[in-house]
Amino acid sequence: MNRKVFDFSQDNEENTGRAAAAPVLTYTTFYSEVSHPSPKDPILVLSNPKGVFAHHISGSFLDPEKRTAFDSDTPQAMADIKKIDCRFEEFIRWLGVNRIRVLLSGKPVRGGFAVYRIRETQSGTSSRLSAQDGFLQYMIGRLLTSTAPKEEDSAVSEEEDEADDDSMKLTSLQSITDFLTCAGKTFPSNIRSWARRNLAVAGSDEVSQEEQRHAQRALSLMMNIQWKDSYFAPIDPVEARRILDEELYGMEKVKQRIIETIIQINRTHKLPAYGLLLIGPAGTGKSQIAYAIARILQLPWAALDMSAVHDPEQLTGSSRIYANAKPGSIMEAFSRAGQSDLVFIINELDKADSDSTSGNPADALLTLLDNLGYTDNYMECMIPTTGVYPIATANDRSRISEPLLTRFAVIELPDYTPEEKRTILLNFVLPKVLRRLELSEEECVITCAAADAVVAHYKNVSGVRDLEQAAEHLAAHALFLIETTGVKSVIYNEQMVQELL
Repeated sequence: MNRKVFDFSQDNEENTGRAAAAPVLTYTTFYSEVSHPSPKDPILVLSNPKGVFAHHISGSFLDPEKRTAFDSDTPQAMADIKKIDCRFEEFIRWLGVNRIRVLLSGKPVRGGFAVYRIRETQSGTSSRLSAQDGFLQYMIGRLLTSTAPKEEDSAVSEEEDEADDDSMKLTSLQSITDFLTCAGKTFPSNIRSWARRNLAVAGSDEVSQEEQRHAQRALSLMMNIQWKDSYFAPIDPVEARRILDEELYGMEKVKQRIIETIIQINRTHKLPAYGLLLIGPAGTGKSQIAYAIARILQLPWAALDMSAVHDPEQLTGSSRIYANAKPGSIMEAFSRAGQSDLVFIINELDKADSDSTSGNPADALLTLLDNLGYTDNYMECMIPTTGVYPIATANDRSRISEPLLTRFAVIELPDYTPEEKRTILLNFVLPKVLRRLELSEEECVITCAAADAVVAHYKNVSGVRDLEQAAEHLAAHALFLIETTGVKSVIYNEQMVQELL
């Protein structure tokens, strides 16, 4: 494990007063990926003078630039900071600079007092809006689920430090500024620089109120996205196969291709260079496959319907020079997901309006699919996309441009055979409909001959959506008979199905 030592030795006597004679102190930082701190995996470790700290201690941190210490309310008990989770170094510094009073929960351990929880005390006197406990807990939660900053990113230039000006709240400028100060190292370097520029604009009296509003809105969007590294933990192929079998019947070649992708991720710990393009008739479960993959990858998903996009600007955002400017659909997808790693589902890729006078909206996806970063016109910033896994669906391959096709691994989905449709109706669709209508399996029974009649009725329709509508019709009819005639069960045969449909 890498370790780093920080020595804050200058001007101790001038700045601390009470601790003028204290020795120069140092603390070490350690790297952790723990999301739930405990005495074994703490946020920081304090010295425990005379063993007076047992479980809870209140007080305030002193600015680590002046002295690495915690000033406890317990008489004669100023604790030295011995080590800090490197994700929390700037946060502890911020607490010290602003003298925010906190309650620490911890446990005595060999060599000190292991702190695993930090809360603001109600007796805190800080006037800063962003020092409220709700904000502190939000910030701590974000830090705990973030990736520890790399060692080479730890040193922030003096110029960047000076740019961290305090002003206004995580929709206000004060809390955005404080959050950037405490958690800025969890953001990519280009986004940190971008945030400082926009903070300057949002807080400037030399620009219009419109420019200030746009800058603050863009900052609020960006700060609410958690930026993760591109490392993917191993995925259990057996569990992945179970999820696929639960969601899909048949389609063995499709399932095999997805499992191959999982094995590839397990070997490289990275997403594949190409997303998936699922092409097949309507109703064959393309979107369902996409959602199943998101579930397997344990990632949030965001969906975009290309049939509703008629202008590339809907995807790329509009320039801030317009009063009604707003970010594009892709940036909003990041914002809704709340993190940079997500499955981006592009429905009906072949339905994009290629006749638009502004150009083909689908072509605006090219930079996103190249995994080189994506620029939104409103945000005016390059967004890293290494954690984005795109999955597109389409019915007609011929309506997709060649540049787009080459950026996907294409999987062709055939329509189901009549035998497969019957199995899907009886084993998947009907049980789901019965659960939705709160009917038992005994109350609504469809015989095999009746199921064949349903399939035959929709023989000229692709997919299985019509089968679900038919099952809903039969189940609702059974519920009607049970409630109005007092029968305990309805068994549908071929003739009954033909009459109803």
